Amino acid sequence: MPFTGSDICKIMYVPLNSPHFAILLPPLGVFLERGCNADFFINILLTILGYIPGIIHALYIILKY
Repeated sequence: MPFTGSDICKIMYVPLNSPHFAILLPPLGVFLERGCNADFFINILLTILGYIPGIIHALYIILKY
């Protein structure tokens, strides 16, 4: 799977009115990548249970899609 420049933008920030860091808010990155589906709710659960698993899941979803 090639790693592109747009993936870096998706991981580091989400372009809205002001930059929001997907690393700081993993569910936001997943929501903007996949919408409000099972991946989003799984990421919320993982972020609540442990912040690092939420980040890993968010990076996986962003890089996969």
